[in-house]
Amino acid sequence: MKYLYCILILSISINSYSNELFIKQYILNNIIIDSLDQQEDEYPNFLTKEYYNLDKKNIISNNENLNKLYKINSTNIQNNQFLFDGLESTGSISRGFNIGNNQNSTLNSELDLQISGKLSEKVFLKASIQDAGIPLQDNGYSQRLDEFDQIFIELYSDQWRIRAGDIDLKNNDSYFGKFEKRIQGLYFSSKINSNSRIFGSGAIVKGQFKSSRFLGEDGNQGPYKLIGSRGELYVLVVSGSESVFVNGSKLERGIDKDYTINYNAGEIIFNTTMPITSDMRITVNYQVSERNYSRFVSYSGIELDKEKIKLNVSFFNENDLKNQSLQQNLSDEQISILTQAGDNNSLMNASSAYQQLYSENRILYRKEIINGIETFVYSNNPDEELYSVKFTNVGSNQGNYILQTNNAIDNIYEYIPPSNGIKQGDYDPIIKLISPEKLQIAIINGHYTPNEKTNVEFEIASSKSDKNLFSNIDDNNNDGIATKISSSNQIIKNDLWDIYVKGNLEYIDKDFQSVEMIYNPEFNRDWNLDSLISYSYVSQNKNQLLLKTGVNLINKKLGEINYNYENLKFEKEYDGARQLLDMNLNIKEMEFISNSSILNSESSIYESEFLRTYNTLKINYKKGWSKINFEAEKNVKNNIISNTLANSNHAYKSYELATGIGNLNDKYIEIGYKKRINDSIIANRLEKVNSSNIYYLNSQILKDTKSNLSMFINYREMKRENYQKIEKYLNSRLIYNQKLFDQILQSNILYETNSGNLPQQEYTYVEVEPGLGNYKWIDINGNGIQELEEFELAQFQDEGLYIRVFLPNQIYINTYQNRFSQSFILNFHKWNNSKRKFKKFLSHFSNQSQYMIDKKTNQDIESFNFNPFYIPVNGLLGLISNFKNSLHYNRGKQDYSTTYSYSLNKSKNTLSFGYIENNLESHQLNFTHKIHTNWLIDINSIIENKESVSENFDGKNYNLDELKIHPKITYIFNESNRLNFYYQYSTNKNTIGNLESLNQQKIGISTSISNSEKLNFSSEFNYIKNSFKGNPNSIISYVIMEGLQAGTNYTWSLSAQRKLTKFLDLNFSYFGRKSENSNSIHNGNIQLRAIF
Repeated sequence: MKYLYCILILSISINSYSNELFIKQYILNNIIIDSLDQQEDEYPNFLTKEYYNLDKKNIISNNENLNKLYKINSTNIQNNQFLFDGLESTGSISRGFNIGNNQNSTLNSELDLQISGKLSEKVFLKASIQDAGIPLQDNGYSQRLDEFDQIFIELYSDQWRIRAGDIDLKNNDSYFGKFEKRIQGLYFSSKINSNSRIFGSGAIVKGQFKSSRFLGEDGNQGPYKLIGSRGELYVLVVSGSESVFVNGSKLERGIDKDYTINYNAGEIIFNTTMPITSDMRITVNYQVSERNYSRFVSYSGIELDKEKIKLNVSFFNENDLKNQSLQQNLSDEQISILTQAGDNNSLMNASSAYQQLYSENRILYRKEIINGIETFVYSNNPDEELYSVKFTNVGSNQGNYILQTNNAIDNIYEYIPPSNGIKQGDYDPIIKLISPEKLQIAIINGHYTPNEKTNVEFEIASSKSDKNLFSNIDDNNNDGIATKISSSNQIIKNDLWDIYVKGNLEYIDKDFQSVEMIYNPEFNRDWNLDSLISYSYVSQNKNQLLLKTGVNLINKKLGEINYNYENLKFEKEYDGARQLLDMNLNIKEMEFISNSSILNSESSIYESEFLRTYNTLKINYKKGWSKINFEAEKNVKNNIISNTLANSNHAYKSYELATGIGNLNDKYIEIGYKKRINDSIIANRLEKVNSSNIYYLNSQILKDTKSNLSMFINYREMKRENYQKIEKYLNSRLIYNQKLFDQILQSNILYETNSGNLPQQEYTYVEVEPGLGNYKWIDINGNGIQELEEFELAQFQDEGLYIRVFLPNQIYINTYQNRFSQSFILNFHKWNNSKRKFKKFLSHFSNQSQYMIDKKTNQDIESFNFNPFYIPVNGLLGLISNFKNSLHYNRGKQDYSTTYSYSLNKSKNTLSFGYIENNLESHQLNFTHKIHTNWLIDINSIIENKESVSENFDGKNYNLDELKIHPKITYIFNESNRLNFYYQYSTNKNTIGNLESLNQQKIGISTSISNSEKLNFSSEFNYIKNSFKGNPNSIISYVIMEGLQAGTNYTWSLSAQRKLTKFLDLNFSYFGRKSENSNSIHNGNIQLRAIF
């Protein structure tokens, strides 16, 4: 910044100096000598002589008939230029201060700024700076994550580029060192000359790479849970870092594509149009946001690109800063444990107990000796020596503690003694320690093109990986190396044929460590490695050698044929040979695609033969197409030690017929049938285990500006051998949008069915700073223990002391899901100018209807039902149902304007401790009329029934009948200033339980003043009289009285906004309340906001 100031001062000085020279020159060149005739006798001649700035010979008396034009230019005059006038900026910055006598004072700030444009003719700037103080991530429902969701500043030109902030760091030029990471730091690149470029980066890593593999489940679209790099059940996935593969094919993210992902929960849901079956192998690569240590990454290199050779040299480093632990606060004892553990994770355990003072917000334990063993027993006695203890699930019957209750804000565990030496619990009072790691990779790669027919590629990589920086134990396997060389030669090139031969040789040391996966997600399966070794990007048991050779035949009229031979070896442990034949042929209107392979492998345990073929024949017509697909696999693996077939042996055949008409990019209809037969091992031989039939329809029937109709149906029947019941699954989606009668009538319909699962969610409440939470704790039973049923949504901001946090679990219930939504708009406003009386009368009316239902039913209790409106009695697990209809007369005109609204909302959620239902039925009538020009009458009346049903928490059960009448009179001074007087009478009665009731009267006055858009002011004062019958210290009383108390209550508020300048606003708000038996509570906020 100081350099910027220097440039600015220098520019101003130069500009001032040039202006001064111009003025002096102008004066000198335009001196007019006054006549000195009166003083001729007194002055010498040279003083009285007439001097002229111009030659009198060139001066003419007039310019008539003169075609020549003379112009005097001054090169000293410079146009004024503003510094950085090529930049465009949008956004705002604000700084605020909250204070109140019921909460701590807090500072808050928010920044949202985007800048783009030129700094000079050759230098450009692009920046996005955001700071809202709340870490939010996109929910993964859109296909594209906007670059401006990131925070960065970037300077670039034709020769160089510098970027600071959020960076998508990639290396796609390397075979062994490829990676994609989202980081926060600095990146630069610069051209040294026309043939070379240098680049470098250094940053704090947002996440650590993780790959999850799992099989799909029949009729389960999700959610599928992603886990952490060490098996953690709850992970935060870095936004946009995931790649999802099904059977080796990459999917697209988006609500209208293949899947959606919840980054904050680490869950993937596959869309209805992507039906999931148990035959699908799902691989998800992603970055997990881990903050055990500060993790630093650097990546730098140099590129040389000449006519025949391209050379890259790069270095990658990623390591934890072992002395900067974040989520772990390591003690000397814990560091000693890590030092002695080496690379063995099972030895990285430490006691989790530490002494803690009593607090009603914590679950604490006391120490107690049971059978000579020191144990922990739950206690809320403040006079005892208490400990805070964290319990870890160590596996079934591997621990000494069981979960006693989960109804409190944290789980309570109980010690169970072993029985006959066998442990009876699943938990122990330990924590898993995380060791700091380091990975370094140096890479040299390139390709050489001696002529236009020959290309040679090569790469050598060396890695250094340390799984525990605290320990020198097990460091003998830290270093590894990998090499690769490949070539391609065009041996024939003419008008009809192009023929290439190619070869590839790879060697990977068993200790070599890559950043991410080297091969495709199906590599293990392609070579039958799953049951032989733990081959992954993490570790390899033996040195690997991979040889590939092949020939590529290209006929410029018919298509392409590829043949490849591959050989994979892991020293003496494994030897596999694979032959592949791929064809892509086009003969007139026919397209034929075939991919076939055969693998023969032998290892110290198994010998196998793996046959695969995938074929598609498509015939194109003038207005449509037909296609036939045939797929088959047969994998036979024989255990050479026991002479038995491996359990992973399998085979299947799949036949598919489909036909369609139309254009896939516009309107089309496609129908098809697919049959699949699966074989597996039964009695040491391959036999049929199940078969399935799929009938599907995919269409876009209507597509124009007025209508849109698309339909997708996938119906699957699966028959298991020796099992009579046929399993049926249906995925369907119907979307219909229609506009009729010049958009007087508009309708939107969505209907969707699928199968999935519902997590039995657990949650707890965590205390935060006053005003930053959403929930209030009400100790109903007075036992001092914070129980889940004692938390309710806070009615006032200063009462929000807790937030709800969902806990990880893997307990899911299989469900059927129906979703239906419809919106219906009828608006006759366009007939307002009609001469027909009936149309003129209808133009005063409009109607809006919206209905949505999303239900999930238990597959074990209820069979699938197409009717989205059917609500089962027993099998309902989740429900969201909303209906609202609003009939308007003279909407928005304040001329006897009347609106009648009816709404009916229902919801049901199934949690780990039972279900919770909420129902709301409401009738609302609103009347607005303007008398003359200054008086406005507004009458609002509401009749509501609000019901809450909790399966296990009786304190949350109520059924409230409410009546509200709310008249308001407004005096309008002008369009911007008004004064309101209002009165509200309401009754609220609980028809179950303790029959609580409330009669409430409310009198208030409010005003709003606006002064030429520079000053906005509003204030409000309310007198509230509550006549309440029932227990005032209960959830129901808190809900009915909306956080106030019985008797007399006062609330008041005021807010002001002052526009100080065109770009600067000052905002002030204040809220206070006073109840009969409590002191006044005041809360205020002041904020300064600059708009760019």
